[in-house]
Amino acid sequence: MIASSAVKHDKIVGMWLFIVAGMVFLMVVLGGLTRLTGSGLSMVDWRPVTGWLPPLGTEQWQAVFELYKQSPQYQKVNFGMSLAEFQNIFWLEFLHRLWGRIIGLAFALPLIFFLYKKWISKPMILPLCGLFVLGGAQGILGWYMVKSGLVDVPEVSQYRLMAHLGFAFILYAALIWAGLKIYKGQGVHPEGGSRFYALFLWGMSYITILAGALVAGLDAGLTYNTFPLMDGDWVPGGLYNATPWYLNHFENVTTVQFQHRLLAVTLFVFSCLFWLKYKNIKAVQACFFLVSLQALIGIATLLAVVPISLASLHQAGGLLVFTAFTWLNFEVQSS
Repeated sequence: MIASSAVKHDKIVGMWLFIVAGMVFLMVVLGGLTRLTGSGLSMVDWRPVTGWLPPLGTEQWQAVFELYKQSPQYQKVNFGMSLAEFQNIFWLEFLHRLWGRIIGLAFALPLIFFLYKKWISKPMILPLCGLFVLGGAQGILGWYMVKSGLVDVPEVSQYRLMAHLGFAFILYAALIWAGLKIYKGQGVHPEGGSRFYALFLWGMSYITILAGALVAGLDAGLTYNTFPLMDGDWVPGGLYNATPWYLNHFENVTTVQFQHRLLAVTLFVFSCLFWLKYKNIKAVQACFFLVSLQALIGIATLLAVVPISLASLHQAGGLLVFTAFTWLNFEVQSS
């Protein structure tokens, strides 16, 4: 009877972590939309404790609008916009921040309850409490990113954008892994040397995602809108125009797009090879399908010159790919 109750409690705790992971998934998509629509710089202050409510009444809205008018985005991009137009971009960023606060509550309150009821095993207590702390750190990192676009140039730093997105993916994967660990217990190890291969693909997908963040941060997808060639060349000129050379990989639009393409194609090829060898494993099938779908969405996004709908779908697809590789590695590594 005690064992049966423990299993039931593990299922509940595991499902809670999966739900929070789903909320983080939506948070990442919302974050992408705020950047794509130019909404991310509409809120020029950060009140993590008292910022639960939007402006109430005309006076509060006008006060917030006056603060925005001092920002470089208003002065250099949206000069002369009306209050109603400002509200259109404000609401998406407000929703993004509000959703982050709701995620914090959705994690903290059940965690306190589960700890009180002793439904969480001792080895998992510290990792789960650590995840809560890291979630708060992600909020701070998000504001650090936004601040970079409130100084002179109305664009956030691509470095900070990459860090913010990369950290979100790590938190998301940790939630999925912890959920699987508690809900399922352990994975089923496939045959052969798949542990290293699965870990390699997981890492490759993460690096490709970080490279995509640089593409987004530099608006590099708005150039070289052909595939597979880059305006007629397999390897475009000007890859190393900047000095020192390594800055090209972070600041040269041509290099940033080229490296993202190269990483994505490499991931696709290795995923195909992995599928050919282990195609009887469901997690491998999911990885292969999602990588293939993501490649098609990425190409379509590029050829269409990055419309918001496809760009948002591409970011969500990247997270689905990372989800599949997280699941695969759990099945392989935790057996």
